[in-house]
Amino acid sequence: MSIHLYQGDLPDDLDLGPLVAVDTETQGLNLQRDRLCVVQLSSGDGVSHLVQFPDRNYDAPNLRRILSDPSVTKILQYARFDIGVIKRNMGIIMAPVYCTKIASKLVRTYTDRHGLSALCRELLGVDLSKQQQSSDWAAAELSPDQLSYAAADVLYLHRLKEKLDIMLEREGRTDLARACCDFLPTRAELDLGGWQENDIFSHS
Repeated sequence: MSIHLYQGDLPDDLDLGPLVAVDTETQGLNLQRDRLCVVQLSSGDGVSHLVQFPDRNYDAPNLRRILSDPSVTKILQYARFDIGVIKRNMGIIMAPVYCTKIASKLVRTYTDRHGLSALCRELLGVDLSKQQQSSDWAAAELSPDQLSYAAADVLYLHRLKEKLDIMLEREGRTDLARACCDFLPTRAELDLGGWQENDIFSHS
């Protein structure tokens, strides 16, 4: 695993290709309260690129270009949250996206464990440490353990997508998964608009 840490934006000449793994680290899980601290990206080559925002300046033109590029598919685990965080802090909508958690829930109906650790363990035989999941991501200097944790969150998403795509095709749910992922930007807008806990599609 190789980790590159940048302050405020990606380098001008970085090309991550048409399929990019993306994750975020925030100060908490409240979309209305907790700010964006780090964005992680990988092209699936074993290299993680981390952009840290210590001063709340989210201009980041190079990062914005990748996240908003309609020709670049972004792979995320629980994309609903990350799309909302990026929209609230950077003012852009990430699309198109592929959510490994949604794909997992559509095909791994034999379990209720759809987190990244469970997916990596079952599908890839990889054990991920989640020890740094709750830590101070707004710190001016991130620890080596934090960097490793953040980097690992994007290193395996390409391989997970490959495995899940095979299962989706086998179960005849590829189109359903695609439709669900296409809806995620709207779902994130509902979260940001105050409908985070309300299911507007329910009868009541």
